Amino acid sequence: MSRKDQHVVPNGEGWSVRSAGASRASGTYKTQEEAIKRARDLAKNQKSELYVHGRDGRIRERSSFGRDTYPPKG
Repeated sequence: MSRKDQHVVPNGEGWSVRSAGASRASGTYKTQEEAIKRARDLAKNQKSELYVHGRDGRIRERSSFGRDTYPPKG
């Protein structure tokens, strides 16, 4: 399965879950909380990143569900 980061973005009066590079949202929800829950499930399944955007469109939260190296390199 290819890795597709998930983004929770504002969409009019609601919130959308959109895969990175996708032209259409995979789902639209009334609340940001609902959208985050769905995006988190997708990101965990795909071992990818979750980006939560605020109403202004800027990223306000990021979570990683991928195969992070431990201990960190560097």
